[in-house]
Amino acid sequence: MEKENSIKNIDEFIQKIDKIKKLDKMDLSSDQDLSIAIMNLVSIEEHFFFTAQKTNQPKYFNLLQEVRAMRGELLKKIVKDPEGEVWCISKHLLAASMRLMEVGTKQNKLGKKDEAYDFFNKAYDLYSLFWGLNMKLIDAKNIKKIDENALNIHDTEKRGFMGKLGELVKKVLDCCIE
Repeated sequence: MEKENSIKNIDEFIQKIDKIKKLDKMDLSSDQDLSIAIMNLVSIEEHFFFTAQKTNQPKYFNLLQEVRAMRGELLKKIVKDPEGEVWCISKHLLAASMRLMEVGTKQNKLGKKDEAYDFFNKAYDLYSLFWGLNMKLIDAKNIKKIDENALNIHDTEKRGFMGKLGELVKKVLDCCIE
C-alpha cells in the first residue's frame, strides 16, 4: 500500500501543487526568493567565520551568531515540521547549491563552459532536492534502486530522480509570478 503523499507521475505532482497553491499553504514565488536569501545568509556566516579567523577578531563570531539566528528564523518559514535530519539536510543542500553556483560562475568566467555547466546542473539538482524534501514530495522509504537512471519500472526516459525532480521544480516554481 502506497503512502497518500507519494507521487506516481507528473500529472499527480502538478495536481498536488495546484492544491497547495489553492489552499494558500505555500507562496512558492516568495519561498523561492526566501530560499535564495537563506543561501546568502549561510554564505555570510561562512565569511564572518573566515574573517574572524584571518583577523583574529572575535567580534566577527558575534556577528556570525546574529546572522545564524536570522537564518534559522527564516529557514523555519520553509522547513516546517522537519523529521529526522531534514532541517540540517535542508540547510546543507542550500549551502552546497550556492557554492556550486559560485564555482560554476567562476569556471564560466574562465571560459570553461563544460565544467561550469556541470557545476550549474549539480547546483540545480541539490536545489531541486531541497524543494522535493520540503514540499514533502520525497519519501525516502519508497526510493529503491531499479536502474541507474530510472525512477521506477514505468520510467521510460531514465533521466534519474534528480533530473525528474529538476523538471518538476521548473514547472512549479515560476519566480515571475507576482
